[in-house]
Amino acid sequence: MGKTDDSAGVARGVTVVPAGPTVTPDGRSRPFGVGLWPSRVRSWWLGAALLAAAAAAVVLGSAGTSWLGHPAVQAWRTVCLAITVQALPFLLLGTALSGAINAFVPAGLFARVLPKRPALAVPVAGAAGAVLPGCECASVPVASSLIRRGVPPAAAFAFLLSAPAVNPVVLTATAVAFPGNPAMVAARLLASLTTAAVMGWLWLWLGKEEWLRPLLRQRHTGHRPGHSRWTEFRLGFRHDFLHAGGFLVLGAMAAATFNVTVPGAVLDAFSGSPWLSVLFLAGLAVLLAVCSETDAFVAASLTGFPPTARLAFLVVGPMVDLKLIALQAGTFGRAFAWRFCTATTVVAVAASVLIGGALW
Repeated sequence: MGKTDDSAGVARGVTVVPAGPTVTPDGRSRPFGVGLWPSRVRSWWLGAALLAAAAAAVVLGSAGTSWLGHPAVQAWRTVCLAITVQALPFLLLGTALSGAINAFVPAGLFARVLPKRPALAVPVAGAAGAVLPGCECASVPVASSLIRRGVPPAAAFAFLLSAPAVNPVVLTATAVAFPGNPAMVAARLLASLTTAAVMGWLWLWLGKEEWLRPLLRQRHTGHRPGHSRWTEFRLGFRHDFLHAGGFLVLGAMAAATFNVTVPGAVLDAFSGSPWLSVLFLAGLAVLLAVCSETDAFVAASLTGFPPTARLAFLVVGPMVDLKLIALQAGTFGRAFAWRFCTATTVVAVAASVLIGGALW
């Protein structure tokens, strides 16, 4: 998913470093390529998706067509299709807008508009995420390139967390997924901005530069002359849409399976307790790894859980999930990823509980 900003390009973008051996024999760091995904992580996810699809095809084929008419299978198909169809337009719009911004907006714009004092730059960078659409995977390489262009890491991390959670596409999708419930949109906005600002300030207070890879202290030279920005947009949009679409389908399948197969008694055990329901859906958001532009439709389908628990799902998911943990470890380093992701989860859950408790 990840894209670089304007000056980094797509095919020759930010040089980020996945976990493990990262230096070629000639001493140069290994680039991500078009999508900025470590090849091992990308191959793992794509392989898992293909394996799941193949297994599903085998099961369906061996069971016979009569099995397809079972009420549970029909309910699963209906839920999965409904989530996918509802979310697809927002995924298309979000990846198109994100690709346009990363291909055409000047990279130095962010450094010029941010306050010089890091403590003030953090909330400004977090608020900037509300006007810049993009998925969470795109925000990781963009934050990396911002740091290497002189933006304070705390501000870049605040932007990393807020951009995929509170941008216009995500908030619009949330309003559509929760019709007649503007409180959910407001709660998602407030809780996500609060989490982003708190994490930025925590980095200023407790963060250590040695947790970051040394590569982040290097600098870019800017957009490569002669490279078409439209080509960067086309390649980035195509890559992001295909990968985000894959995660959307997997998330829809997981949500449908969850709704159909999990016994009501198990759901009641979690949904009946305010604290257990919040922790359960926060953990589910990490595991499902649904794109932030489509996760509201998954959350809306979890009707047995209270609003605060579904809010936690919406706040935690765009900031911490399995694919983001892998991306952050590869981009910033393992020492950073496990500390940052753990702290972000705790802060996001706390913000969801506090704001959700005040609104409902």
